[in-house]
Amino acid sequence: MADFAPGLVTVFGGSGFVGTQVVRALAKRGWRVRVAVRKPALAYELRMAGDVGQIQTVRCDITDKAAVAEAIKGADAVVNLVGILFETGGRKFEALHVQGAVNVAEAARAAGVKRLTHMSAIGADVNGKAAYARTKGAAEAAVRAAFPGAAIIRPSIIFGSDDAFLNKFAAMATFSPALPLIGGGVTKFQPVYVGDVAEAVARATVSPEAEGKTFELGGPSVWTFEDILKFILRETKRERFLIPIPFPIARMIGSLAQIPAAIGLAPALTKDQVLLLEGDNVVSPGAEGLAELGIEPTGLEAIAPG
Repeated sequence: MADFAPGLVTVFGGSGFVGTQVVRALAKRGWRVRVAVRKPALAYELRMAGDVGQIQTVRCDITDKAAVAEAIKGADAVVNLVGILFETGGRKFEALHVQGAVNVAEAARAAGVKRLTHMSAIGADVNGKAAYARTKGAAEAAVRAAFPGAAIIRPSIIFGSDDAFLNKFAAMATFSPALPLIGGGVTKFQPVYVGDVAEAVARATVSPEAEGKTFELGGPSVWTFEDILKFILRETKRERFLIPIPFPIARMIGSLAQIPAAIGLAPALTKDQVLLLEGDNVVSPGAEGLAELGIEPTGLEAIAPG
């Protein structure tokens, strides 16, 4: 089946780590891209990622229904990439993950949009222990109810230039004599390259065959948390102790470490992130993923050293 003919696509969260690459992937396919972000000035350089006039930025807070509807007006497709890894004083999981997703899905349906792609995460579960997982799960259910044909993308940990995972621990290794093996380091991940995730989002958006499906995205290898920390130390040529920290103690540390988030600073760790680490983050058996979208996964070893 042929892809949808290029038209206008609105991308919410298009200035972020994944979003910038999604915008480029869609622009390469000939789509006009409207990047809806809270701070358009931060997305200024994106306008040069396509032909003259192909990419435009508009101001939009995803929690503002009227602004969301305006950002979607005239669009043939919509992509929602908005998400946060931790809460701050003014930005909460419930508002951004759930209500924001509802605003986008309902506005897309009302506007007669043909395609909606929603970014979720592996582990999304309305009954999950972590607020991040619960709100991601609630968002999926809300999107499915409002826009049944939506394609849902669930990546594992995403790596790439400027990622918030590998770089966090690499930076920690520059000043700390030890790195924390939370929960003993046995949690499993299936790290997926940001370029592969962006390509998956683009293909899911333009392909009629992706309608109504959920895709779980993981790289070619499963790594434990300990494996990843040892890999980071090898690549950065540093020797550091790895200190096992049981989950109960890590949760207490996370509760204290997240205090800076109250004033908008990125915390080193939060209790919610520890709760996420208590479950594996790998592709479910039998789930559709990169292969079904025609994408060969890129390994961590091939990209991370750069």
